[in-house]
Amino acid sequence: VQLQASGGGLVQAGGSLRLSCVDSGRTFSNNAVGWFRRPPGKEREFVATISWRGESTSYADSVKGRFAISRDSTKNTVYLQMNSLKPEDTAVYYCASALGSYGGTLAERYRYWGQGTLVTVSS
Repeated sequence: VQLQASGGGLVQAGGSLRLSCVDSGRTFSNNAVGWFRRPPGKEREFVATISWRGESTSYADSVKGRFAISRDSTKNTVYLQMNSLKPEDTAVYYCASALGSYGGTLAERYRYWGQGTLVTVSS
């Protein structure tokens, strides 16, 4: 396993969680990293992405202003800080490394995927 996502759990609406994605296979090097999620019974969707050097980020409209993606290259780790969580944020969250410095919103641009971590937000 090259990408290990963690930090999921059960939280009440309005609460916060921080997800982490650790790269043990050097897939983050020179590549953008993204977070995607799959809500129960729904298709996988884009959440956020960060460029290789961290100077560019992009978010889905549904999480803009509540989530923040960041990376620590010294730790080979990308984070997703999730605030003001809503029940509709409930999903399995996946991290993935892209093919290139900028990932974009399409899952097809991401080559390596972590195993996912479950986030459950109760109302």
